[in-house]
Formats: sequence, structure tokens, C-alpha cells
Amino acid sequence: MSAIESHAAEARGVSKRFGPIEVLHGVDISIPVGDARALVGRNGAGKSTLVGLLTGLYGASGGELRLGGRPTPSLGDRRGWRERVACVYQRWMVIPHLTVAENLFLNNQPRNGLGLVDWRRLRDETMAVLDDWDLDVAPDLEAWRLTVEQRQIVEIARALVQGSRFIILDEPTAELERREVNRLFDRIRALQDQGVTFLYISHHLEEIYEICRTVTVMRDGRIVADAPLEALPKDRLVAAMVGEMVTPLGKRAPAFAAAAQALPGLEVTGLSLGESLADVNLKVHRGECVGLAGLAGSGKDRLAEIVAGLALPDAGAVTIHGQPAPLGDVVAMREAGVGYVARDRHERGLFPLMSLGDNLTATVLPKLGALGFVSGKRQAGIVEAQIAELGIVASSGAQPIGELSGGNQQKAMVGRALASDPRVLVLAAPTQGVDIASKDALYRIIEAARQRGMAVLVVSDDLDELAICDRVEVIFRGRLTRGFARGWSDQDMVAAIEGLY
Repeated sequence: MSAIESHAAEARGVSKRFGPIEVLHGVDISIPVGDARALVGRNGAGKSTLVGLLTGLYGASGGELRLGGRPTPSLGDRRGWRERVACVYQRWMVIPHLTVAENLFLNNQPRNGLGLVDWRRLRDETMAVLDDWDLDVAPDLEAWRLTVEQRQIVEIARALVQGSRFIILDEPTAELERREVNRLFDRIRALQDQGVTFLYISHHLEEIYEICRTVTVMRDGRIVADAPLEALPKDRLVAAMVGEMVTPLGKRAPAFAAAAQALPGLEVTGLSLGESLADVNLKVHRGECVGLAGLAGSGKDRLAEIVAGLALPDAGAVTIHGQPAPLGDVVAMREAGVGYVARDRHERGLFPLMSLGDNLTATVLPKLGALGFVSGKRQAGIVEAQIAELGIVASSGAQPIGELSGGNQQKAMVGRALASDPRVLVLAAPTQGVDIASKDALYRIIEAARQRGMAVLVVSDDLDELAICDRVEVIFRGRLTRGFARGWSDQDMVAAIEGLY
């Protein structure tokens, strides 16, 4: 390998300003060809900005960037960028109503002698790629029908088809089941053996120790650590990320030691829905935090949606403080005392162009005025109190929520659920996609809700999230299969979630 090709990506003294604000400060990073480099840091540390520079979304304000030993293309040369680097984002980057073949060869379709798309060759070349990846889908299948795992394969394969040998993976396992994660890791290792380089961004620190060789830690727009992972154990890695030693609340000695009250807060009886749920019975007492664990598609999210009023069951009942709940009506369920935080804050939670304050108070606007008018003074008072109580970092309640870091957006989503002073709080993956310090803050918010007597249901398969619960019920293929008291072992929990009980 020539010296020119020895590094897939290099940054030397790179800085980035947005107006008068400098968000990257003299960043130096070198990623050797064939490496699997982890890039970690709290939300707002500068990771997304660095990725934006490495993928040509915008230019650096200072310093030098090189890809494959050569200076980066001009920002307008999109083909040049695609041939050298690709990013597979957590959110969809395929075009839903184009076929798998059209997505795989987007802007790179094989042409015939007349310069037109050679559709037969496109299909044949797509079949060869799908066979190579052992992906059992038809070339003419519309991309919106793909599973999350299949979509990721298409995006990675597209990057390779277009010539890129440097691939950035941004939270690639956020929506994958464990067996799908294992298959993804197997593919990454196989591609590394072929000289493909990966920059792996994840808040799941256990994963980076499993798949990555080296790690770069960012904090406040700077590189604060750059080392082989074997030289940086998890406690030191966390300390580098947050600037101090932090132990996530979920891993401390039992934090929620108070016994749950005997009175029921949430009770689910005989709940069934198609193939998703079958005769589910679940009780959460007032002042108790219960986990509902299961794989994607196990039925756990459907149960949460029923309790939130987003889905109507075929059979069964839900009671709140002993009173029958008005199922199938979101507003009525909220008025009955249910606060809900959806799994995907981008698709089902945020109003990204609206202010932080409007997002925080969206569920209580009728209570902030009269005759259809909202009192700005009352709204501002509530928003200021919530920002302080939840520890949200923002310039003011007027700042667009889309400008906040993921952790602060998630705090706002939980705050909106709490704004109506619910009796029952249902949280689907409440710390997904946030940094470790934000996780700790969210765990404390959840604990405070429990201490106030709310019945808290945490729907998740993340072991850290489940560790904050007083007990955990496991759901597999629509049925509750096993319960765990606090102190369960990771091995037993994972076996139950996977159906190996």
C-alpha cells in the first residue's frame, strides 16, 4: 500500500465556524485504511459537525482535510465525494418509492450505447450485489418495504458500488435486534478484511469495544482522547467524554429502593391485538417503575401505543387508578392521566421548526388561556420552570427545538409528557440516541416522577434503561413470558428477551 493510501481520512488543525461561533477547534484525526474507528462524545461535542466536513456537507473554516491521501473534492463535486466517503445515517437515506435497484445505483446507473439506463443490466448487477450480501429481496421492491436491517445493507452496498472505501456509520444499531447487530458486525469485519474503513458513531459503548479497534473522543469541539480501545477502559472513556467520572444511575447500587404502594396506577387486562398481543395482563403500582422488555416486533411498542391511545385493541381493558380508560383516543387518554414519550422523537415527537417552549407545552395549551387564546405570560412561566427543572440547555424557550442537541430534545419530550401532571408515564426507549450524561439526567427525571407517585412503564430492550426499573416483565411474540426482580443478571435477561428462557 502506498503512503498516499495509508489513511482513509485525515484532519489536520481543522476548525469550523458558523458565523461568530467556533464549533470545532483545531481537530487532528488520522484513520488508517481498514480501521474501525469509534467516534464518541456527548451530544453537542462536535461529532456531527466533523462528519459534515468529512462528507462535504460544508467546508472547513481552517486546517486541512484529506481522503485517501488526497485533498477533499470541491463542495460542488458530489460524485467526487461519493466515490471517497459515504455516511449511513440512523434515519432513512434511501428514497422510499424508488426500487432497491434504483437506490443501489442512484446517480450511477449502467447506460447503453444511447446513454439511456440499461434496465436489464441494472437488474442483473443488482442481483449480483444482493447475492453477494445474501439479501433475499427483489430488485424491483420499493425501498419503503425494506426492514431496517435490509435498508442498512442497501445503503452500505450502495456506497461500495459508487466506489467509496470509507464508510461512516451513525448509530447503526439503534433500531436493530441483537441477531441483526451480530450480522452487521460480521459484515463490517469482512469488509475490513477487504480494506474498507469504518468510522463508527454510537452511544452504546459496549458495541464499540466489540467492533472497533481504536477510538476518538470529542468534547466541546475538540479531540480529547485518541487511542486503541484496549488502552482506554470504559471508565476512562466515559471520563474523557464528560470531563469527570460519571457512573450511570442504572448501574449504581439499587437506586429505587422504596417499596411500591399497593394501589394500582396502571392495569392492563386481557389485552389482545392481531398478531402483536395475546391476552396480556400487566399491573404497575403507583410509585413503581416497571420495565417492559422485548425484541423489535415483540409487541411491547404496540402495548405502549394502546395505553397512549394511539391504537385500539381487539380485546381487553386498561384502567388508570382503577377507572376504565377511553381506549383509542389520544386526547382522552391524556386527560385520563397518561403521559407518553414515543420511541422516535424525530418522527413522532418533535415539532422541529417550533420553539422549545411550544414543544414543552403542546399538551397543555388549553389550560394556558381562555376562548382559544394562550396567555404568553403563563406559557413563559411554565416553560422557564420546566427548563430549570429538567436541566435543558438552551438559549431560551424561544429557541427552535431542532437546534438543540439530542439529549436536550429528549428531555423536552419527557417534559412535555410530564406537563399535564400524569398519573401514568409511559416511556418508549427514553434514552435512545443520547449521550451518557443526558442518560443520567433522564434517569433522574424518571426517578423523580416515580417518587411523586406516578406509575412508570419503561418500554425497552436496552439493559441500562431496564436497570432503573423496580422489576421487568419480558414480552415475546405478543405474550408475557417471564418477570425479573431488581438484581437480575444480564445473561438471564438477554436469554429471556431472545426467547431462550
